[in-house]
Formats: sequence, C-alpha cells, structure tokens
Amino acid sequence: MAHPDLLAARSNAQNLFQAGIAAADPYLAVKHYLSVSGQGLAILLEDGIQTRTGIWSRIHLIAFGKAACAMAKAAQEVLPAHLLASKALVVTNYDNVSPIDNIDVLGAGHPLPDSNGLLAAQRIAEQARLAQANELVLVLVSGGGSALIPYPVAGISLQDKIDTTGLLLASGATINEINCVRKHLSQLKGGGLARLIAPADCHALILSDVLGDDLSAIASGPTVPDSTTYADAVALLTDKKLWQRLPITVQKHLQQGAEGRLDETPKPADPLFSNTGHTLIGSNGISLKAVHQAALTLGYECRIYSQQLTGIASEQARQLAKTAKDMLTDGLTRPTAVLAGGETTVMLTGNGKGGRNQEMALAFAIAAKEIGLSSPWFFLSGGTDGRDGPTDAAGGLVDNGTLQRIAASGIDPQAALDNNDSYTALKHSQDLLMTGATGTNVADLQILLLHPHS
Repeated sequence: MAHPDLLAARSNAQNLFQAGIAAADPYLAVKHYLSVSGQGLAILLEDGIQTRTGIWSRIHLIAFGKAACAMAKAAQEVLPAHLLASKALVVTNYDNVSPIDNIDVLGAGHPLPDSNGLLAAQRIAEQARLAQANELVLVLVSGGGSALIPYPVAGISLQDKIDTTGLLLASGATINEINCVRKHLSQLKGGGLARLIAPADCHALILSDVLGDDLSAIASGPTVPDSTTYADAVALLTDKKLWQRLPITVQKHLQQGAEGRLDETPKPADPLFSNTGHTLIGSNGISLKAVHQAALTLGYECRIYSQQLTGIASEQARQLAKTAKDMLTDGLTRPTAVLAGGETTVMLTGNGKGGRNQEMALAFAIAAKEIGLSSPWFFLSGGTDGRDGPTDAAGGLVDNGTLQRIAASGIDPQAALDNNDSYTALKHSQDLLMTGATGTNVADLQILLLHPHS
C-alpha cells in the first residue's frame, strides 16, 4: 500500500464498515448461544463456558428491536417445536420487517414511537402474563426496543410520551438520560417486562447498542433491574430546562413518583430477578475489534481513537481532525486507520435534515480544511443499523474533495452544518453512506483512513 489507489481506499472504508456490521450478525449470534440439551434447552452465558439449562414445560418467544426478525428466526430453528407455547411475537422497525413462517412480525415506529408500537407492546404484555411457573420466556432484545414497544403507564397517552421523547432527543440528551425518563413512564421498561413474566423463568439474549453495554440501558432494560429513580428523572428534566415544556400528565406522574406515591421500577434486590438471566451476544466493542482486524488485513497500521465516543458530533469531528493533523505532523509515513466506536449526539439549532453520523462527517470535512489536513484522507461515520436519524442514509463518507463538491452544487457547507442539514449537503456531493437497513444495531462506527505522501 505504498502507492494506494485512492479510489480503492474509499472502498476500503466501506468494506471496513461492513466488517463491523458482519460481526454483529444477530442470526449467527443467537445460533451460537442457544442449543438443545437432552430434553431441554441450553443457553450459553457470556463467559462462553457456563450454560443455563432447563427442562421447561413450555417456551414463550418474544423479540423486539431492529434485529428482532433475524434473532427470532434463529431461535425458532433451534427451539423444539413442541415446546413453543404459541406463535412467537416479533416487533421491529418498518424497514426491518421480514415475514417469518409461524411468527407474528409487527412493524412499529422508530425513533419516535407510534400507535402500532403501542398495540405491539400490549400484545407483548399479554404474552408475558400468560407465562406460568416452570415455563420459560425467551426474550430477544436488540437496539431500538425503547421506541418500538411504548406502553405508557395509566394516565399518560402515547402522544404525551412521544412529545416527551421528542423533547429529550432534541435536547442532546444521552441515551441513558432518555431511558431514565422512559423507564418511569412505561409498563415494560426498567424491569417492567420481567415483573409481568414472573413467576415464569425469563432469559434475555441481548444485542447491545449501548456503549459500555449497560444492560439496564439497552431497550431501556425491560428484563433487568433499574437503579434510576423518579427523582432522577425529575432532576434531569429540570436541569435540561424541559420540565415546564412537558405534558401536564407527565409532570404529574413523575412528581407523584418522586414523592413516593407510586411504585418504583424494580431494583436489583427484587426477588423477581432470581429467575431472570441474560446473555450479551453482540456489542459495539465486538464490532470495533472486527474493523480493527479487517484494517490490519488490508495493510493499514491501526490506532483505536476511542471505544466510547460520545459528545456533540460536530465537536468530536473537530477534535478527531486535530488528532489526525498531529499524527501527520509527527511524521506519519504509512497508511493508517484511526478507528472509533460510540454514539455522539446532535444539538438541534436548525431545521434541516440529517443525523449524528452525517453531521459528524460534514463537520470533519469542514474542520479538516480549516486546519490544513492536506494528505489524502477518507472519513466514514455510520450507524450500524443502516439508518442515521430520520433519513435513509447510514451516515456519511467524506474525503478531501467533499467541500468542493458541495460548494459546486450551490450549497454553503458551513451554513448547511449550522442548519443541521448535513443530509442535503452530502447528497449533493454524493457522500451519503447508503447501506439500507442492516438488521442489526450496535451503535456507530467511525473510520478515518490517512494516506500520507499519496
């Protein structure tokens, strides 16, 4: 790679991204962790050695999230048909809906919940309540589950919850902050589903889209304890100056909870979790390792920039561009891949179209020009689910010529960034990353390829 074909280098970035997606294949992961053991079922635990085994009289199968179809199909192929209690129930976003024999697949709204999601959540609750002692509810959880199965507590409408979620998303709140609030407005999140399943046994196979793999944050932790409180939710919303903008019903419910007049979400010491288990089967970290290995195979030197990249997308882009400049100034001589995984946020100041990955890509291109990053470079920022914000793009893939192509189309790149209109700008420069729905979701990946002296 001493004299790389720079067109091939652009393809390299896309191929590396695909390697990360492949490592989070939900179908293969479920097949790896589930197997038949004698007359029963064996579930591999996270250490890859121990198993949870049981001879359950019936098994109920519930799946929700962006990878739900692939996960459910794999589980159905493993589970003995005579043990399945009824048709499996799958809830996923519309883009990932795929018919599966003998499984009810329901489409629902994401990132904002909708009425179909409410109906799906109600069906999940019904299925959970049907489960009896000596039966197993196998729950397949993947990213996006929070929005896909909204089941507001009594007194709060779906629209109230949608409005609350929208305020949090627009405020730049982190996923953990959003989930803290959602758990205390929901009948399923924050351990609520586990509460409905008891006294039956429960085990969740979880594909993580959350940095650090906090199980209570993935799909808002429907089967695991919740350490957050009503008081935490009130404090968070007050701190972000959102409290007075909330629907009155939400204010009333959270205030009553903070005053101790409502039952809290189930905490770690709750005995209902004695029959509840989980296995983490995929994550952003696993995908980042796969990208790293693929980059080495292509001949790149590799540097992990961050395994938990968070913060405002445009600010992180500028910092990464400065780091790249420093690397070149320090005498970088070989093609190098600078890799990161994480989930940034966007502070909405305009009314344009885009997502955090497109915004980061556009911001990087602008920052690279400002600081004089002259050696050939290619920067990809993409969501592993194939959908970046409310767009049909997974993210962006920019290079040294991006700003010139944007300007040639009559668009001011900085004005587009200020208006949160990265989609329009990158569409005109043909720098949108288009993968289609991938059927998985383990947050975002960033790939910067530097080609000094090319």
